[in-house]
Amino acid sequence: MSTHSPEQGTLAVYRSAWIVTAIFMLSNAATPLYGVWQQSLGFTSGVLTVIFACYILGLLLTLTVAGQLSDHYGRKALLLPCVGLAIIAAVLFDVATSVPMLMLARLLSGISVGLVVSGGMANVVEHAPPARKHFASLMASVAMVAGAGTGPLLAGIVAHCSATPIPPVFHIEIGVLCLALLALLKQKSHKLGNGRFTPRLPRVAREHLGIVLLGVAFFGPGITSTSFVLSLGPKLIATFLGVNSPLISGAMAFAMFIVAVAVQFAARRLGSRRVFWVSGLATLLAMGTVWAALQAQSAPWLIAAALLAGAGQGLGQLGGLTLIADQVPAHHRAQANAVFNMGGYIPAGAIPVITGYLIDGWGLNRGIAALAIAIASLAIAALLLLRTRRSALAPATV
Repeated sequence: MSTHSPEQGTLAVYRSAWIVTAIFMLSNAATPLYGVWQQSLGFTSGVLTVIFACYILGLLLTLTVAGQLSDHYGRKALLLPCVGLAIIAAVLFDVATSVPMLMLARLLSGISVGLVVSGGMANVVEHAPPARKHFASLMASVAMVAGAGTGPLLAGIVAHCSATPIPPVFHIEIGVLCLALLALLKQKSHKLGNGRFTPRLPRVAREHLGIVLLGVAFFGPGITSTSFVLSLGPKLIATFLGVNSPLISGAMAFAMFIVAVAVQFAARRLGSRRVFWVSGLATLLAMGTVWAALQAQSAPWLIAAALLAGAGQGLGQLGGLTLIADQVPAHHRAQANAVFNMGGYIPAGAIPVITGYLIDGWGLNRGIAALAIAIASLAIAALLLLRTRRSALAPATV
């Protein structure tokens, strides 16, 4: 095991945070460009949502083992392939001439995000002196949201200004990722584990399972709402406006992520019960606003729904992670967080895909209405569950 400790200091925190930002920029950069690919390659709404869901599949598969790999081999050893896979994904997006190429690019970008979530966030914190750990945690969170929102905004601006937006968008992305690679190469290698690595699926102890499932009950509908915006939002914007508008789609995704992080800052002093209530209500309102957008064929209503979805996801994530931090012992917390994230991303991948095929078979309005009803039903079920789980929100006694 290496005895080298990570370089600590404000500059080191910024460098490591840039790696997180670069990976998350790629994760959603394709959102405003789906319409361009759909026109050139001629695929249906169902296929579009499958392409989107390949990202979630890669993320879910990676989350099962990436945290263990990071804890054993060290952050740099995990992040080097993470950045490498992201660069390959960006190249594939740039040259994609078929649906399978887009699916592979999305899969690789999902794997890359799974790796950076598992190792990159901890990497930021470990580059801060002990007195600056809170600052580093904030930087890690801001880096993630900044990347997730900036990627689609950048793509939307480029698509608005260029008739052939795909090459410049992903050339910029490749440049950003190369800068991240340079920042990563400056880090020292620091292996954390001893002996042979033995992978295992994340598990949650029976006494903590109810806590994790309560968090998933709110995070799941919230992140499914934002996944809907990212996958099918551009198609709805194009339908309502009568023209494909990558700029509006990208700006909508950017604003949604800004709201997701803003509500977490605003609600950080509230108890978990209140956070969950507001999360569930925000997701319900988001789906009601989607229905209103369909009836009025209104892009502003859809943008309002996206902002409410961002609030629902952000608060569901905050409530779930806070509950795990308060109620689950430290030596079980990482696995509980992994199961929590996996539980949220499964419906976020499945429900938009089902909706895409419903749109192909039933039409746009009926397909989106079915999605809104499904997500609203999940949010109502979560709120009903919250009424019966008062004991789970009591302060931990051990």
